[in-house]
Amino acid sequence: MLQFLWNFDHELHFYSVCKLCSFYNMQLTLEFGGGLELLCNSVKIHNVNVELQNGAEKLTMKDLLSWIRTNLIKERPEMFMKGDTVRPGVLALVNDCDWELSGQLDTTLEEKDVVVFISTLHGG
Repeated sequence: MLQFLWNFDHELHFYSVCKLCSFYNMQLTLEFGGGLELLCNSVKIHNVNVELQNGAEKLTMKDLLSWIRTNLIKERPEMFMKGDTVRPGVLALVNDCDWELSGQLDTTLEEKDVVVFISTLHGG
């Protein structure tokens, strides 16, 4: 079932809703660069549907990082994350904006956002 929601900018967003499961999927594009793609089977761009469960009304970067660790990182997650955040030296951008300017782990994501992770510690 599709549900239509208006955001504060009066843009129409579509969410896939499962009433029986009490979750909806948020479509995001995730990009990994600077060597981080090697942790995801050498795939740089991932178009994903992230499930929000347990009545959650929003998806934060903290939620997304947990989802990435569980669903995308195939090896050596410690090269990408330290605790519940990205390792020092990993640049995170949400729609081309440094996540440090938007609240880091508390950054709220929206449908169709593009989240980019780039390691600044690669060789060259």
